[in-house]
Amino acid sequence: MAGHFEPLPGGGAAVALDEVEISILRSLAVQLLELIGPGEAQGAEAVDPLARLFAEGPSEPPTDPALARLFPDAYGTPGAEQDRQERAHAAEFRRYTENDLRERKREDALGMVRSLDALSAGDSGAAGGDAVLRLAPDGCRQWLGALNDLRLTIGARLEITDEDDGETLFRLPDEDPRKPMVMAYLWLGGLQETLVEALMA
Repeated sequence: MAGHFEPLPGGGAAVALDEVEISILRSLAVQLLELIGPGEAQGAEAVDPLARLFAEGPSEPPTDPALARLFPDAYGTPGAEQDRQERAHAAEFRRYTENDLRERKREDALGMVRSLDALSAGDSGAAGGDAVLRLAPDGCRQWLGALNDLRLTIGARLEITDEDDGETLFRLPDEDPRKPMVMAYLWLGGLQETLVEALMA
């Protein structure tokens, strides 16, 4: 079980994590939360559920490449110039969906942080005294979302545009300052893959 998810009887998945892995995952999730931005609205929208429901979000795409990867335009081809109609449709769609999407991504990252914070020495059960994280199906969905968002963010920072870029980065010398980020990107991909496999078992 060390380093990869395994299915749990009755649904969900489990993975053994050591202290360093827990610390890295928690740190990455907290950084993701900071990147996504603050949550709940303040003022009248926080009190009035109808106002919250119809609150408008931004209409322009983010300028940060990582945020643009997390919140892409719904219309047009990524990386290509949009025509006027595509820009208008994308802006309208973003205005009414981005706040909800941000909230879901925030909840996924918070779910990851909370589940890691809930681990204690008493949760060991794996070889080497690693803590065993056990996730219910809802927790698995949150982890899948957070792992995906973390990989998208790191991929944007590394300027990975397709799988071939990942292979090139894997061969970086150890002295390259991008190497730790590349290793995190690949490790998160392995966790994500084994979680999907565990849920499909």
